[in-house]
Amino acid sequence: MASPVASAALKARVSRPSMLKKLCRPEDLLHHFPNGAYIGWSGFTGVGYPKKMPTFLADHVEKNNLQGKLRYTLFVGASSGAETENRWAALDMIERRSPHQVGKSIAKGINEGRIKFFDKHLSMFPVDLVYGFYTKDRPSNKLDVVVVEASEIKEDGSIVPGASVGATPELIQLADKIIVEVNTAIPSFDGLHDITMTDLPPRRKPYLIMGVEDRIGTTSIPIDPEKVVGVIESDYQDQTTHNTPADENSRAIANHLIEFFEHEVKHGRMPKSLLPLQSGIGNIANAVIGGLSESNFWNLKVWTEVIQDTFLDLFDSGRLDFATATSVRFSPEGFKRFYDNWEAYRNKLLLRSQQVSNSPEIIRRLGVIGMNTPVEVDIYAHANSTNVMGSRMLNGLGGSADFLRSSKYSIMHTPSTRPSKTDPIGVSCIVPMCTHVDQTEHDLDVVVTETGLADVRGLSPRERARVIIDKCSHEEYRPILKDYFEKAEFECLKKGWGHEPHLLFNSFDMHKALLEEGSMRKISKW
Repeated sequence: MASPVASAALKARVSRPSMLKKLCRPEDLLHHFPNGAYIGWSGFTGVGYPKKMPTFLADHVEKNNLQGKLRYTLFVGASSGAETENRWAALDMIERRSPHQVGKSIAKGINEGRIKFFDKHLSMFPVDLVYGFYTKDRPSNKLDVVVVEASEIKEDGSIVPGASVGATPELIQLADKIIVEVNTAIPSFDGLHDITMTDLPPRRKPYLIMGVEDRIGTTSIPIDPEKVVGVIESDYQDQTTHNTPADENSRAIANHLIEFFEHEVKHGRMPKSLLPLQSGIGNIANAVIGGLSESNFWNLKVWTEVIQDTFLDLFDSGRLDFATATSVRFSPEGFKRFYDNWEAYRNKLLLRSQQVSNSPEIIRRLGVIGMNTPVEVDIYAHANSTNVMGSRMLNGLGGSADFLRSSKYSIMHTPSTRPSKTDPIGVSCIVPMCTHVDQTEHDLDVVVTETGLADVRGLSPRERARVIIDKCSHEEYRPILKDYFEKAEFECLKKGWGHEPHLLFNSFDMHKALLEEGSMRKISKW
């Protein structure tokens, strides 16, 4: 078979001639993916991931009925595109996955025990990878092959990533072989990145970042050209989804938070331009950022993991001066808007590796305002971000604890209830005890729902319980939670166990009632 011919678009993106000589088709690289291989992909939150090679491998498995016969250990900085990792999961191609994932098929595989999922803080995953923690039982202590998406290859062979950096630098450091997909369907992102590589202790250096705009690295990721076994031309766009409009509850939560920020500014605990903002993904996060674009706050800055569409609104309002993240995850409309106004945005945005974007030391020094959404929060301000009913994995921890442990303001925002098929009121997101704890009571400062905001800074556990129940619980659940707490307080104080009172044999009665009766409200008397 004749070698593929480089298109004019590809030639414009590859400045190193020797890389063009490695141009090939995905089928030419199949032998690099034997059963049991350890594989790394670029990508973070569904952008910047390789498309052609993973899609070819999935097609190969499907066409040849190889489901369950070609299985891989897969490492990606966070989640990848649904048409790649989720399809791989549906075809039983994933033996092990770390540290974060998104998709019904992959979550199903994890919860059915077919996929071994290792959940890890996103700031820690890349460096632990370079330490060799995840390849310690392998002969070479390396990843067999790493597939990375690039928007450009420079003269020195280094690559310019696309819409995310994630763990790509560390995956490349640990790669035995590298495949580069050069995506000509997106513009070159040259100049938008700040890349640092990882040294091992005792030679690790501090990240000298004093402000959100500070650059400390290079604009591209260095690669050993000898490790590159193939270059593929890709023309696939990132497959992101459309944004869900903010609902009434999300707007109410956003209003409570903006009022809280105004209060903190008034009392001198925050400057008028606030402090660098971190915001998770989803409806509430969008509503908060959207609310700020209509607020009285100006000269805002953002230090976060992921930039979404509403940040473009914040830029366009003139209120946001600069933002840094490890990923820009826009909707299809958002990407068009971003590319169409490239010159307006490119000097206000910087993409770093997730080890830097989620660095606890930097987050603490900058005084970041961390805002994330949990599954549930209990009356003492523990939060569960990952496991429904303590057992069913959702997507993974992500970077929420990186930010909530280290931010100046650690905020959890959630609706007071979530929809349920068996209860018109829904499932309470405020519970007596979390069924799984990802963020502890020692880390959270503020809990906010559409019903109100609980500022629990400096409060004892019993004080926290009262304010969280009063301010944040749904009116239907408030009497139930009050009854639980008052009974627990009475019984535990009587025994001299009164610091953080719990009825150990009743603390999950609401969850039990949901499973057995279809509603958390159908509990027996405490």
